[in-house]
Amino acid sequence: MTDSACPPLVLDIDGTLTRPDHGIDPRVFDPIREWPAPVVIATGKAFPYPIALCQFIGIDQCVIAENGGVAYVDDQILFHVGGEDDGPGRSAAFDAVDAFVESGGVLGWGESDLVNRWRETEVAVQLDADEELLRGLADEYDVEVIDTGYAFHVKDATISKGQMLERVATVLDYETHEFVAVGDSENDVSTFEIVGESYATANADAAAKAAADVVLDDEHATGTLSVLDELRRR
Repeated sequence: MTDSACPPLVLDIDGTLTRPDHGIDPRVFDPIREWPAPVVIATGKAFPYPIALCQFIGIDQCVIAENGGVAYVDDQILFHVGGEDDGPGRSAAFDAVDAFVESGGVLGWGESDLVNRWRETEVAVQLDADEELLRGLADEYDVEVIDTGYAFHVKDATISKGQMLERVATVLDYETHEFVAVGDSENDVSTFEIVGESYATANADAAAKAAADVVLDDEHATGTLSVLDELRRR
């Protein structure tokens, strides 16, 4: 495959661009920086984290954050559409988490809570939290809880990475089937369902593996790098 034929990419962060110890694997920097087509960083992390990652890698800031709740592309901030207005749709998820805390639940991130400090559309809760209580209140407030393997994310059920990728792709003047995606969690399933090729790293959860076109032999960033190498060789 020539550089001009390289497909646009959708890359998750945790479990996909990271090492087993959760830190970013520096080996991904050059291949992503040198990729000749758009690269969308799609994550469950709060908005500032993927923006900063793009800046430090040295690529265009094109991100989907908060599992599709908010995105940035071509100097536009896009929020999940929760009604007539295009803006943060945070109330139900935040109300559910408020009720969780009032009922004795603990988010688990400490007093400063840098995990949620900048979130606008969802809330993340540590995996050792009271899952039964959390899911029960989510049902009561008509929101969902997804387990990414790194946190429970409480969000509107209509928010997804795939739904937001459709909008980002339109701005970039691509069709979603032109993208290749790599991920490792159930929050990547909606992306896998609409892209042309999807790859789950070997450390991926059962939902991601079931949805992916290919389950890689290698884990974490090593698996992702193998996909990029293969695509460049075509």
